[in-house]
Parts: sequence; structure tokens; C-alpha cells
Amino acid sequence: MPPHSSSSVQAAREALAGRLRDIRKDAGISGRELAGRCGWSESKSSRIENARTPPSDADIRAWCGACGADGQVPDLIAANRQLGDAHVQWKRLQRSGLRRLQESTGDLYQRTRTFRVYVSDVIPGFLQAPGYATALLSSIAEFRGTPDDVSDAVEARIRRNAVLSHGGRRFSFVLEESVLRYRLCGVEAMAAQLGHLLGAMDLPQVAVGIVPFAARRTVWPMPTFTIFDAHRVHADTLDAAATLTQPSQVELYERAFARLSAEAVRGAAARTLVTDALATLD
Repeated sequence: MPPHSSSSVQAAREALAGRLRDIRKDAGISGRELAGRCGWSESKSSRIENARTPPSDADIRAWCGACGADGQVPDLIAANRQLGDAHVQWKRLQRSGLRRLQESTGDLYQRTRTFRVYVSDVIPGFLQAPGYATALLSSIAEFRGTPDDVSDAVEARIRRNAVLSHGGRRFSFVLEESVLRYRLCGVEAMAAQLGHLLGAMDLPQVAVGIVPFAARRTVWPMPTFTIFDAHRVHADTLDAAATLTQPSQVELYERAFARLSAEAVRGAAARTLVTDALATLD
């Protein structure tokens, strides 16, 4: 198995292999003894430990069983499955245009009943007005050098966002105040966007919290992430959209969201932050 072209995917492969190696060492057994207990060759143990051969789910169960570490099986299997489809390369998805990227999450959005979204950079996609979305996706397309299908991508995003008002779903958003101030579009489009946000804040199924600049922080501003129900996290980076499904990873992001949410203001205080940002547009 050659190194993956994405450094994040390769790092994840090596991290999984390292965890398996540590489990063996913690059990106090050699690679040869592990192989004997699992019923495979010593070279297979070495290839797995050195991230040259991806383990199957059955391999992980056997490995942990041989080391008396059955309790680690669920996390390790989740990590292993992530390597197949979790780190989605933006460049690969965007090769045929941004519309495909918007449509790629449609089924997931339909299945999810509770969304928890934290943003530190842009207005959440769920809450974007067409003008703001057009400016943002145009910037992404230019930066990435992708096909120019921004109009189709915006339409796909708006269609996808219909879940906001359909099907009894719940949405909880936490925004950094800076998101209200970043000028990613013209004054008119930004004013429309902030007005759109105020309207969304009135929806009964939507809860919006905003962390003020002046808030006393117990956790730091983080990269944007979305939690789908309690089973899956999308955490965006510049080169990949990381899909995290390990129980320990999801729990970590749930804890981060809870702390960020506790630092946010809501209701009238949140609306004041939006209207203040709106008043400064010129």
C-alpha cells in the first residue's frame, strides 16, 4: 500500500497502525506471538503495524482479542472504516464542479434529525442567503481552480437547505461574532445575509448562539465542524473534509460544542450582535 497522496489520510493510516502497535506492546507480546495467536504470518503483523497493509475489521477484532483489548475494538473499527471514505478530498469532489460537492451530502442531511453546527469563519451553509452563497462559492471556485458552475452550486445548496424547515429536524448553531463581520461579499449582499440570519433566528426549530468578541473564553475558537445526530462529525480543513465516526472522536466534538455553546449569547443579546454588525455596513 503506497503512501496516500493526502497527508491527512496518510497520517490517519499511520495513527491507526500506531495504536495497534501500542496495544501489542502494552500486552507484552511480540509480533511473532501475536501472529501465532491470530493465526497469520508474522510478516502480516509487521505490515499492519507499519501501515503498509490496511487491516480488515476481522483483523482488528483478532488483534485486540489476542492482546486482551476487546474494549478498544469499536473505536478502532470506526477509525479503520473512516480511512475508506471519511477523508473526502475537496479537490476530487470539486473536479467536476461545486454542484457535486453540494449534492454529495444530500442523503446524509435527509437522514439526520439533529444538527449541531459551530462556525468560526463563514455563515453556516444552512443559513446562507443566495447572494452570500454566490460570493463565497465563487471565491472557493477561483481559489481551487474548479469548473465555474457556481450558479448551479448555489441552487443545489438552497435545495439542500430545505431540510431546515421540513421534517421535524432540530438545528443548533454556534457562531463566533467574527463571522458576522467578515466581508466575503459586497455591502448589499452582506446586508441581505444578516437580515436572512435574523429571520432564521425566529424559526422554532432553529437555535442560534453567538460567542461575543468580549466573552471570557474557556475554549478557543476552532475550525468549523458539524455534528450529525450523535454518530458523525464533519470537520473541515483546507485540503479535506474529515468525516469522523469513532465514538471517542464524536464525544470529543460534542464536548467542544457544549462548551462553545455555553459561552454564546442567545435571544435578544444575539440579535443585538447581528443588528450591530448590520449597522456598521457601509
